[in-house]
Amino acid sequence: MNKMVIAGCGYLGNIVADALLQGLLPEYELVGVYSRTAAKADQLAARMEEHGRRCVACGSLEELLALKPDYLVEAASPAAMKELAIPALRNGTSIVTLSIGALADSAFYEEVKRTATNSGVRVYLASGATGGFDVLRTASLMGNATAGFLNVKGVRALRWSPFYSPDMERENRVIFSGTAREAIETFPTGLNVAVAASLATVGPESLQVTMESTPEFSGDRQRVEIGNDQVHAIVDVFSATPEIAAWSVVATLQNIVSPIVF
Repeated sequence: MNKMVIAGCGYLGNIVADALLQGLLPEYELVGVYSRTAAKADQLAARMEEHGRRCVACGSLEELLALKPDYLVEAASPAAMKELAIPALRNGTSIVTLSIGALADSAFYEEVKRTATNSGVRVYLASGATGGFDVLRTASLMGNATAGFLNVKGVRALRWSPFYSPDMERENRVIFSGTAREAIETFPTGLNVAVAASLATVGPESLQVTMESTPEFSGDRQRVEIGNDQVHAIVDVFSATPEIAAWSVVATLQNIVSPIVF
């Protein structure tokens, strides 16, 4: 049985825990949870206890890692990923992360790679709200690849952002255009998928990202396009809610222990 912990006990972390309770992750035991909001960790641990699963609500990352988990599911934020990654890897704990935006920092990315290698563990990048990493990586390896990323959001998701303007209520607007690295600096939690796509293709400095706002649009659309001399591929995913991100973690956890790997 693989010991698992969750860092980030909000909406997405709870979906992963629910999948475990539903029997979708029989090879894992959730032994601890941690959140900056202690009440959320307490609530999740209590729910596990109600189902006869002993789970510790930890008050610190150190307490969480002291449980010696095999896997840490990160469902918090890029800032949290930057805080926990190196200590977790040095602890001998592999990470399944949704906050891939943290890896747009080249120095941090290299430190994560080096630490994981030295500790004999791995960092698994959950696909989140996009996908097709296999074909994206394959096309990139073939050489001469160019790639682009489009994110479409409804104006309702942007009304309280500094990018909002009243004309967005009436017409489509491009509100950001730049590299994946610039995108995650501008939207620290909203474009993790762009960084994931960049790491699978041409890198954070080269992947061109565009964000559009559309009146009345609900949900998120992520469109990745890559081409080379022989291949043209488009991965276009619409998600009505953020749930797909948590379920991509569940799929990754299943893949880790499966004898047949997608």
